[in-house]
Amino acid sequence: MASPRTVTVVALSVALGLFFVFMGTIKLTPRLSKDAYSDMKRAYKSYVRALPLLKKMGINSILLHKSIGALEVACGIVMTLVPGRPKDVANFFLLLLVLAVLFFHQLVGDPLKRYAHALVFGILLTCRLLIARKPEDRSSEKKSSLPGNAGITGNAGNTEEQPSLYEKAPQGKMKLS
Repeated sequence: MASPRTVTVVALSVALGLFFVFMGTIKLTPRLSKDAYSDMKRAYKSYVRALPLLKKMGINSILLHKSIGALEVACGIVMTLVPGRPKDVANFFLLLLVLAVLFFHQLVGDPLKRYAHALVFGILLTCRLLIARKPEDRSSEKKSSLPGNAGITGNAGNTEEQPSLYEKAPQGKMKLS
């Protein structure tokens, strides 16, 4: 049976991946929603106007919203379908993207209702990344390696316990000089 942590990471990965595939597709094509597509185009024009550095770099509003949309779709697909470490990389890129979008919204002075979804999904991306990168809990491994649980783990003759990192650490006061 899968651990609750695994179920949580998988559920967040699939939900976030599908959301970003959907939002990226809206930025790339008007087929899903013409109103949302035109609203996105208008918003990205205001972002480029508010940040002249983008124009100096040769980035116009079309390139900006198409590249952000493509990155969202690509990372969303990875979050949904690809197992292992690439999910964490895609999560990290999406988190950076959400932070950039929040910066753009603040730059043009948008009200909270325009970027509340970005805040929520930024928090969800952060939670997913923290849960996925958290090391496994050692207490469950110690319980299974006790002599009474020898049949479960196959450690019948090996009753020696390994001290954890925290038990190895020196105890006492530190001298600051």
